[in-house]
Amino acid sequence: QVQLVESGGGLVQPGGSLRLSCTAAGFTVSSYGLSWYRQAPGKERELVAVIANFGGTTRYADFAKGRFTISRDNAKNTVYLQMNSLKPEDTAVYYCNRGSYWGQGTQVTVSS
Repeated sequence: QVQLVESGGGLVQPGGSLRLSCTAAGFTVSSYGLSWYRQAPGKERELVAVIANFGGTTRYADFAKGRFTISRDNAKNTVYLQMNSLKPEDTAVYYCNRGSYWGQGTQVTVSS
């Protein structure tokens, strides 16, 4: 049974950092491409970052380039999203995704 469980969200001041985790069950993260998405109130869900299987090639939305880093720890079967220089507009629920599978999301709030 495929499961994706996000954690690491919270309240952070502008300019701060957070690291989100997506721990997978039922499959090996190194064998699949995995993505982070986010959805802000009243807005559509949007892609944040992708990490490909095997080679680990990464791709980012323009707003994430230079600030966010997606990575993978195969030993922990976990994908991470390191977010630096956070802005109020980064406030959203962040979701881990593998194809048709979604986690429950973790709330990130950037506010002073």
